[in-house]
Amino acid sequence: MKGGRLPQGLVHHPDGLVRCWWAGPDPLYVSYHDREWGTPVTDDRRLFEKICLEGFQAGLSWLTILRKRPSFREAFADFDIDRVARFGARDIARLLKDERIVRHRGKIESTINNARQAAALRDEFGSLAGYFWRWEPDAGARPRRLTKSALMQLARSPESVALSKDLKRRGWTFVGPTTVYAFMQAMGLVNDHLEGCAKRLSVEDARAALRRPAAAVAATAASRRPGSAPAPARGSARR
Repeated sequence: MKGGRLPQGLVHHPDGLVRCWWAGPDPLYVSYHDREWGTPVTDDRRLFEKICLEGFQAGLSWLTILRKRPSFREAFADFDIDRVARFGARDIARLLKDERIVRHRGKIESTINNARQAAALRDEFGSLAGYFWRWEPDAGARPRRLTKSALMQLARSPESVALSKDLKRRGWTFVGPTTVYAFMQAMGLVNDHLEGCAKRLSVEDARAALRRPAAAVAATAASRRPGSAPAPARGSARR
């Protein structure tokens, strides 16, 4: 708001732009806010990377993980699903000695396990993107105005709960509903930039222009056919 106090959750930055409060003053975090968070992603490798790093973040700040991301990429073969799926005992030992990453055996083993499950999902749906974008919430299920107060109620959503449940059923680990919702926020399945944030409209434009993966589009169409079972997409996720 020009000449007045900004709504709660919005902050003026020295470059003159208004951003979500969580971006803070750290240049790396500001860049992440501006260039990545919420921008829709359909690249399988980046989707896999993000859901793995969200698992590593548990108990830590995302900024900590962001600072370590280049090292994670180097350690985990740039999150190439097939290569990580082939990691074995020697790779686990190597990773546990790598001080540049989070050396948590459970999270390391989870990443390798999840690569194997990701490969299976890719075979089933044609792409990892085709699977994940089936869970995009319908616009009608979203808050009409995204304020900080509204965002604070969105640590999880019905879709993230359902997606988490489905991933666990398929053998994934470290994919609780809160972790999954953070993944959905970052990968653009939802736009959680606050109303008034300089990035909100450009992210919404990117989402509007996005060509959804074929499997996700097919699931949406199936859910609209008379007599068909609701598909887990666009706000009609099976629970």
